[in-house]
Amino acid sequence: MKIVNKLYIAILGSLVGFASCKKDLNLTQLNSVTADNIYTSAAAYKEGLVKVYASYAVTSSQGPASSDLGGIDAGTSDFLRLYWMAQELPTDEAICSWQDVGIPDLNYSTWTSSNTFLLGLYTRSIYQITIANEFLKESTDDKLSARNISSDSLGLIKQYRAEARFIRAYQYWVLMDMFGNPPFVTEYSTIGTTNPPQIKRADLFKYVETELLDIEDSLVTARDNEYGRADQGADWALLSRLYLNAGVYTGTTKYDSAILYSSKVIDAGYSLNTTYANLFKGDNNLNNNEEILTINYDGVNTQNYGGTTYIINAEVSSAMGPTKFGIPTGGWGGNRSRSPLPNSFTDNTGATDTRAMFYITSSSTTTITDPSTFTQGYALTKWTNLTSTGATPASIGGTYCSTDFPLFRLAEVYLNYAEAVLRGGAGGSTSQALAYVNLLRQRAYGSTSGNFGSITLTDLLSEKMREMYWEATRRTDLIRYGMFTGSSYVWPWKGGNASGIGTSSYRDIYPLPLNDVTTNTNLTQNTGY
Repeated sequence: MKIVNKLYIAILGSLVGFASCKKDLNLTQLNSVTADNIYTSAAAYKEGLVKVYASYAVTSSQGPASSDLGGIDAGTSDFLRLYWMAQELPTDEAICSWQDVGIPDLNYSTWTSSNTFLLGLYTRSIYQITIANEFLKESTDDKLSARNISSDSLGLIKQYRAEARFIRAYQYWVLMDMFGNPPFVTEYSTIGTTNPPQIKRADLFKYVETELLDIEDSLVTARDNEYGRADQGADWALLSRLYLNAGVYTGTTKYDSAILYSSKVIDAGYSLNTTYANLFKGDNNLNNNEEILTINYDGVNTQNYGGTTYIINAEVSSAMGPTKFGIPTGGWGGNRSRSPLPNSFTDNTGATDTRAMFYITSSSTTTITDPSTFTQGYALTKWTNLTSTGATPASIGGTYCSTDFPLFRLAEVYLNYAEAVLRGGAGGSTSQALAYVNLLRQRAYGSTSGNFGSITLTDLLSEKMREMYWEATRRTDLIRYGMFTGSSYVWPWKGGNASGIGTSSYRDIYPLPLNDVTTNTNLTQNTGY
């Protein structure tokens, strides 16, 4: 049941007016909507928390044609669309045929500090952090006491605060992973009078780590929160990912901790969905104990041109039959695979490994000689708006999708555990790592016929591609393996060359947006840009 989605439309309008009037603390309040008369009960604080969640699921409370962000088209200003582009288009998994300014630069790994889509991602992450900070500022002990919030509501609000801190920590992880050294603000920062200070990547790692550890006991027990809301399982899953990449962020590896927090997730009672394909359908919120935390979408109540609406419509062309994907008036024909993705499967038809979900016709080819031609490169069928029963969910206009996006799911945590063990982390075993990976292969093959007898780090990277492709993890994985830049591993159109060429290592971190570096004198641009 998509509880969070159902709250969006009902309450966002009342909250956006309040948030917008707080931008300049020197302005005189001209309306009667203030924090003191909004936050009057635990229910009101829950509504405030919904806005924190909604800020990464919708572009604006005003509908898909408007955006909370400036300087970017509303349709492309959704968090997931921007995050997905930054994680997938510069890698061996995806390429986009559209020629919008900024997209070829992502395809070819030639972006600059003026790239609109990187600016959008940076701004969207900071926006959600700002919304979380505002909620935390209004839910301190002093504010709760001054507003006479009943004592029996304090426990709930403490939980809501922990969730807001989790979302803030997640977005700071995104900024750390993508941009390295972003500006840094909390609920205690002075807004509007001074520029935010810059935080170094290693220091931000420590902040995110400390936040996640500090809120662990205040979050709801794993698997016991409302669907789409953070709980201890989400906290542990992010810690697992954070520690697996610690060497990239700080220069010091933390594989022991990656194993510890992967194990906490695995022991919390999650289980693999029986059918891989059902993880990416329009009713993937039902009976799905594999998903740990999702961004929720609904074709009626949360319309925007990002999220899974973007992933599904950009995956499908008109020739593929959009109705077969639950988008009868959609199908934009933009994103498809680069050859390493289908070639990672021994049989890319899906007859052997059911995770191989490609649209293949007699004229299909994995070779891309013209990136602007959608029919070059296998199209995908992994994501769909159809339900597991083949029905099309209700949707305004026949384009918006109801498929939720898993920010974390159990399969990734199995792979995190296995990689941390193979990289020398203590607290796990190679036999258990192999067993977890083979659980994924047994689901994919329908039997033990595809099981590994042993695994290497190279095997794991290939297995993660097969299991997690187009789920916005690939760039981070390739960087951790030292394969995103340089010439040791190239793929078609890497560096703008049809066969692929090496790229400079400074591109392991994206540039801070030029306009922010120009206006905020506290910021120093990342090396190379």
